[in-house]
Amino acid sequence: MPNSPSLTSPEASASPAFPLPSPAPGHAEGVSNEEFRAAMSRLASGVVLVTAQEPSLDPDDPRAPSGEDVGMTATAFMSVSLDPPLVLVSLREGSRMDDLLDEQPLWAVSVLSENQRHIAGRFAMKGRVSDRLLFADIPHRRGEASGAPLVGGALAALECRTEQRVPAGDHTLVIGRVLTAALPSADGGPLAYFRGRYRQLG
Repeated sequence: MPNSPSLTSPEASASPAFPLPSPAPGHAEGVSNEEFRAAMSRLASGVVLVTAQEPSLDPDDPRAPSGEDVGMTATAFMSVSLDPPLVLVSLREGSRMDDLLDEQPLWAVSVLSENQRHIAGRFAMKGRVSDRLLFADIPHRRGEASGAPLVGGALAALECRTEQRVPAGDHTLVIGRVLTAALPSADGGPLAYFRGRYRQLG
């Protein structure tokens, strides 16, 4: 009587017992943009304002105008290391902030409170030409280490210097060493982002 094929033989393993799902259009990994967005929208995250100051067009000329302040709302921000103190922010490749931090190593982060939803909304607007007016009526101070605006009333404020830039798909992961850390406000809870909307705890 001939031997039965082994369960580990090539003949037995060539065809899986259950058919694999067909890859989604445009993604060999089998997940579509919509599926990925929907899944990640279930992950609640904090909201921060990333800021930096554009360098002067002519730093050697004291009469030249100083660079403009730039801000960007971000939800992909996290602590990376305690020693040394490192944080990470994910920036869309080719965005204004991505281009700026490619040449300006100093930047800052304000952790927004639940009462600062309006700040998050205005700096998340697309297609704006200038951020000068957006900063005009927001209480803020200028960081001593970075020169970047730090929002008044934020739960925490960090000033950073870029240590590493890592290309990651259509984003750039910017890892920064924390130069200063302050707690300007202890009132209220954090502003959160969940399922495509700004929310507050409780």
